[in-house]
Amino acid sequence: MNDTNTLGRRSLLTGATGLAFTFAFAGPETAGAQTASAPAGPATLNAYVRIAPDGTITIQAPVPEMGQASNTALPLIVAEELDADWARVRIETAPVRPAYDSPIFRSQFVVASLSVRGYWMPLRIAGAQARRVLLDAVAARWNVPVEQLTTEPSVVVHAASNRRIGYGEVAAFATVPATLPEIAPAALKPVSAFRLIGRDIPRFDVPAKVTGQAVFAIDVRLPNMLHATVARSPGLGARPVSHNGAELLRRPGITHVVPLDQGVAIVGERIEAVLAARRELTVQWSPGEGATFGSEAALASYLADARDTTKQAVTAGRTGEAAQAIAGAARVHTAEFTTDYVYHAQMEPLTCVASITSDAVEVWAGTQWPSLVRDEAARITGIPAERVKVNMLTMGGGFGRRAMIDYAIETIHIAKAVGRPVKVMATREDDIANAHVRPMTAHRIDVGLDATGKIAGWRHRLAADLVVPILYGRARLEAQRGVDHIVTYHANVAHYDVPATLTEHVYREHGVRTAPWRGIGAGPNAFAVEAVIDDLARQANADPLAYRLALLRDARAKAVVEAAGQMSEWGRRREGTSLGIGFSKLGLPQLGEALAATVAEVAIDRANGRLRVLRLWCAADIGLAVQPRNAMRQIEASLLWGVSSALTERLTFRDGAVQQTNFTDYEVLRASDTPEVHVRLIRSGDMPLPAAELGLGCVAPAISNAVLAATGKRLNATPFTQDRVRAALGA
Repeated sequence: MNDTNTLGRRSLLTGATGLAFTFAFAGPETAGAQTASAPAGPATLNAYVRIAPDGTITIQAPVPEMGQASNTALPLIVAEELDADWARVRIETAPVRPAYDSPIFRSQFVVASLSVRGYWMPLRIAGAQARRVLLDAVAARWNVPVEQLTTEPSVVVHAASNRRIGYGEVAAFATVPATLPEIAPAALKPVSAFRLIGRDIPRFDVPAKVTGQAVFAIDVRLPNMLHATVARSPGLGARPVSHNGAELLRRPGITHVVPLDQGVAIVGERIEAVLAARRELTVQWSPGEGATFGSEAALASYLADARDTTKQAVTAGRTGEAAQAIAGAARVHTAEFTTDYVYHAQMEPLTCVASITSDAVEVWAGTQWPSLVRDEAARITGIPAERVKVNMLTMGGGFGRRAMIDYAIETIHIAKAVGRPVKVMATREDDIANAHVRPMTAHRIDVGLDATGKIAGWRHRLAADLVVPILYGRARLEAQRGVDHIVTYHANVAHYDVPATLTEHVYREHGVRTAPWRGIGAGPNAFAVEAVIDDLARQANADPLAYRLALLRDARAKAVVEAAGQMSEWGRRREGTSLGIGFSKLGLPQLGEALAATVAEVAIDRANGRLRVLRLWCAADIGLAVQPRNAMRQIEASLLWGVSSALTERLTFRDGAVQQTNFTDYEVLRASDTPEVHVRLIRSGDMPLPAAELGLGCVAPAISNAVLAATGKRLNATPFTQDRVRAALGA
C-alpha cells in the first residue's frame, strides 16, 4: 500500500503538516530552542527524542492515552527507526504544541482509531533522523565515511575498526546540523528488519494503572483549589433563567454559584458540600431547541423520512444510477431498520481542573482534543495560546465523548469567575443528563435485482441526527458539501459487487447533543447493510457466508470472511444455538481501511425473548500490527461494546430531557453475560490500519442474522430488548 500521507523534507521543516521538527541539545525544559553546539548534558535530538549521557532515551508520546496503548505504540515507532534499546527507553507525555500535531487532523486530536495510522510515517522519519544525527556525529569524530557505520540497539558500530560507542556517549559531543538530515521513505528500515514493531512489547501504562499511580483528572489536587459541579441544561439551547443559588450560598462550604451559558455551577471548599448543594439546586430553564423532543415518537417520523424519497436529502455517496437500476429491476427487496440513542458510559466522570493567573493558564484534563482545549482557554481568558499549558492526563474512557470539550470550557469559565484554581467534576447522573449521544437512526434500503437474482442497484436512505456541526461547526459541514462523514460512515456496500449505489442522509435536528461514538457510523449502518445481505442470501436459498464470498470483490474482505467461518466451524450443526455473520470496516478510504468479519453464536429463549451471545469469532485485517496482542485486546473490547449496544443500551428523551439516570436504568453488558471472544489477526501489507473500534460494526448484524437463521424472523431495531424480540417472534 502506498502511504498517501508521506511527509517530505520541506513539509517537515515548515510544519505545514503539523509536525515541525525542532532540534536542540538541552534539557527538556528548553526543548524546541535551536542551537548550533551541544553543551554537556541530555541531548534533545528532535521534538520526540532526548538522550541522556547514561544512555537513557526519552521519547515523547504525542497524543493522550485513553486505554488504547497509544503511549506505547507511538514511541515504539520512533524507537524502531532510531534502533533504540527498548530497555533504555522512557516515555513521557508530550506537551500540547504544534510539533506534535497529527498530520491527519492538524491538531493533537484522538478519534476514529487513527493515531497509529496518522503518525506512522512522521514518527518513523523522526526516529530515522535522530539516528542519522548520531551516525553523522560519530563519522565526524572517528573520521570515517558514515556509510561504513551501522547501529545495533543503542550502539553505533564501525565494523572495519571494531569500534563501538553507545548513544549516550555520542549525545555528549554531537552537534545539530543547520539542515535536518534528508530521510526518504525508501531509506527507512524494511519491515523485515523490524526488532520492535510486530512484537508484543508490554504496555507502558499498565504498571502505573495497576499500582494506582496513574493520574486522572479526578486525582489532581492544587493548593487553594475549589471544587465544583455543574447542572447543565436539559437540552441544547436551553439557558438558566433563574435559580435558587442565593439560598445555596448560605450553606456551609459553598463559595459561589456561577451562571453559565447552558448551566449553573455550584462551587465550594469541599466536594461533599458541593454535591449536597447540587441536590438542592433548582433551575428554571428557557425553552431550548429540544424542549419538547420525545425520542420514541420521533423515531417513527425518522422512519417516515427514510421512506419518503421526495424528502430532501444529502447525497453521501453515489456510484452509477441506482434509482434507475431499481426502477428497472425484475424484483425489489426493501428492508427497514432503526437504532436508538446510545450513551458513551465512560467510567471516569467528566472532570477538569483549571488555574488562571494574570498571565498564564494551566489546565489538567483527560481530553481527546487537547489542542482545542488550549485554543479555547486562550480565547476565554485573552491570554496568548503560548501561555496556556494543557496537561494531557490519562482518560478513564473516551470513546468519542471526550472529543467534545464542553466540560473543559466550563471549568475555565468557572476558574476565571472565582479567581482560584477549581476542579469541576460531573456526577454520573449529570453526565447522563448531559449526554452527547450516538445519533438515533432510521434506515430504508431498497435493492433492485435482475431476473437472475444479481444485484443491479442499491439505495440506502438514512434519517439521523447530525454530528459534524456539533463537533466541528457548521462551516465544516458546508465545506463537505453537507456530508456528515461521521454519521454516514459504512452506509455503503463498497466492498461488494454492486454496480449502482446511492447513499442519502435526511437531516434530523432536534437540539439533541451528539458526538462521535466508538466505531463512528459503523454501529447503525453496518447493522442495516449486513442484515440486508443476509436477507438476500436467504431469498436466494444460499448460505450467508458463501453468498458474501461470491458477492465480495475485494480479496482482503474475502479473506476475513473465510477466516471467521473457519474459526467458528461455520458448517457444523449445533443444538440449541445458531450462527450469524457480519462484515465491517474502519478507517478512511484514502488512508486505508481495516476489515473484519465476525460470527456470533446465539441462544434464544423464545418464551421471554432473551438473547444470549455465547461466543464471538472475529477475523481482522489491520495491515501491520504494531503491537499484535494489544491490537487483539482492543478488537475484543470493541466486540463486547457491540454486544452491549446491540442487546441493552438505550437512551430515551421525553420533553427534551434524558430519562435514564445511572447504570441502574442504562444497562451495559454485565460480566455474567459476556461471551467468549476469539480474535485472529490477518496480516496484509506493511502499513498499520485502525484497530481499536473495528469489531463493533460486525456484532449487531451477526446477532440479528443468527436469530434469522434460527427463527426466520428479522430483528430490525437495536437494542434487541426482550420485548422487541418477543414481538419479532410473535410471542
